[in-house]
Amino acid sequence: MLNDRKKKILEAIVEEYIETAEPVSSGNLRDKYGINLSSATIRNEMAELENGGFLDKTHTSSGRIPSPKGYRFYVDQLLKLDNISLAEMEYIHKRLETKVNEIEELTKIATSTLSEITHYTTLAIGPKPEEQNIEEFKFVLLGTRMLMAVILTDSGIVKETIIKFDEDITEEQVETLNNLFNSKLKGKPLEIIDKPVEEFIFSEMEESLKVIKPVLDQIRKAIRKDNAVYLQGANMAFDIPEFKSMTSVKNFMNMLDTKDIIEDALNLGIAQDINVYIGSENEREELKDYSVITFKHSIGNKELGTIGIIGPTRMNYSKVISVMKYISKKLAQEENEMNKNNKKEGED
Repeated sequence: MLNDRKKKILEAIVEEYIETAEPVSSGNLRDKYGINLSSATIRNEMAELENGGFLDKTHTSSGRIPSPKGYRFYVDQLLKLDNISLAEMEYIHKRLETKVNEIEELTKIATSTLSEITHYTTLAIGPKPEEQNIEEFKFVLLGTRMLMAVILTDSGIVKETIIKFDEDITEEQVETLNNLFNSKLKGKPLEIIDKPVEEFIFSEMEESLKVIKPVLDQIRKAIRKDNAVYLQGANMAFDIPEFKSMTSVKNFMNMLDTKDIIEDALNLGIAQDINVYIGSENEREELKDYSVITFKHSIGNKELGTIGIIGPTRMNYSKVISVMKYISKKLAQEENEMNKNNKKEGED
C-alpha cells in the first residue's frame, strides 16, 4: 500500500508524463507540482515506486515514466473526475439533443462527439442480433417488382433491405406479408428467422411462394449482416508522439481495420460502467500496447451498444473518463426519451 507521499509523487509523474510525453525528473516534480521535498528525497521515493513496479526507467533519460501498474493505480485510486468544462458539457448536450429517429444515429453522434472533445480515436458497435427482439415489420411497395422491408427492434435498431422480384406483386400481397410477419414474429428474438419459421411462412402463404422466398432470403441477410463498427478520429493518431514513426502508425491503422479485434475490445465490460483496460490487461495480443476505455449504453436492461476509445497507454484518463461519464448520462436521457416517443407513436 502506498503512503500519501508516494501517492502524491506518482500522481504528479503520471499527469506530467501524460502532458509532456517526456520522462519525469525529480526537479520537474518539485518545481511544477509544489512537492516540498528535497530532490534527493524525491529521487528515493521514485526509486521505491520503481522497485514496486509503479514506474519504469527509460534508457535515454534519468527520469521515470509510469508503468501499466502505475497507470492502473492512478485510474483506480487517484483519478479526478471533474476534467470537463462547462463549454464541453453544453456542446455535448447540443450535439446529443439532435432530433434523430434511430438509436444507431444517436450512437454515431455520441462517438464523433467523444472524439472531437478528447482528440482520440473512438469506436462504437451496436447490440448483437441475439440480444434484440422484433418490435415491428413494415413492408412497403416501391414498384411493381420492388419491395422495401423494414425491421424495428426493441433496442431501437432499424434494419432494412430492398427486395426485387421476377414477377409483379400486388398491394394485397404486401398487406398479407405485413399481417403475417407481425402476427407471428412480433416480440420474438431477431435470430428466430431461421429454417422452421421459413417453413411455417411457406405453409401459410403456399400460393405466394415466389413472393415469400426472396423476402425471407433478403431479411435473413439483413439480420445476419455483421454488426457495423463506427470509427471516428483515426487521423488523431498522427498527433500522438507514440505514433510518430510510420511503423507505429501503420500497426495502429491495421489494428483498427481488423474488425474482430475491435469487436473483442468493445464486447468486454459491464453494462453502463466505464471499463478501462491498460496494456496487457487487454485479452488480444494486438492490443497489448494500447489502452481501451469503453462503456455500454442501454435502456433499462436492454443493451443498445458499446462506445469506446483506443489509444496509447499514456492516455489522458481523467479527461476521457470525465467526458465519457457525461456523455453516458446524457445519452441515457436522450435514448429514454426516444424510446418513450417510439412507444407513443406505436400506440397512436
